Amino acid sequence: MIWFEDLEIGARRELGSFTFTAEDIIRFATAFDPQRFHLSEEGAAETHFGRLCASGWHTAAIWMKLMVASFAREVAETGDHLRVGPSPGFTDMKWLKPVFAGDTITYSSTIIETKPLKTRPAWGIAVHRNEGVNQDGETAFSFIGKVLVARRPKSDDAAPPPDATSV
Repeated sequence: MIWFEDLEIGARRELGSFTFTAEDIIRFATAFDPQRFHLSEEGAAETHFGRLCASGWHTAAIWMKLMVASFAREVAETGDHLRVGPSPGFTDMKWLKPVFAGDTITYSSTIIETKPLKTRPAWGIAVHRNEGVNQDGETAFSFIGKVLVARRPKSDDAAPPPDATSV
């Protein structure tokens, strides 16, 4: 079991990479962000992007998919898991470079701060910087995330908080 107290500032988690295809971009945009620069090459050619590009929400959704998969791999490989609760949200979300069809984005998450909670002593908050870097080494996507993490029980036989989820 990995607890709040085990987290280290600067610890970086490599989440993996994803190559955005035209088909994926159009499928996501059709369902969730139907702007012309996400729907077709022809529509995108008439905009400031000049060619088909992924929705920023698509780049964020892929981050989430890879984050969850990263934790699942860790559990499968080591048996260790982190007890987390809900996320109080994100800040400073930025789409810095367009993600075009054919681009590969590599995602990572780095712990930048940990804060024990006085109001909920069984929990702490982990603050993490998240980035997506394209194949040219340029940061295309970033944000600061926060998540509640269960604190180590004071005695060995104490149970984790009842609303914790293992990831």
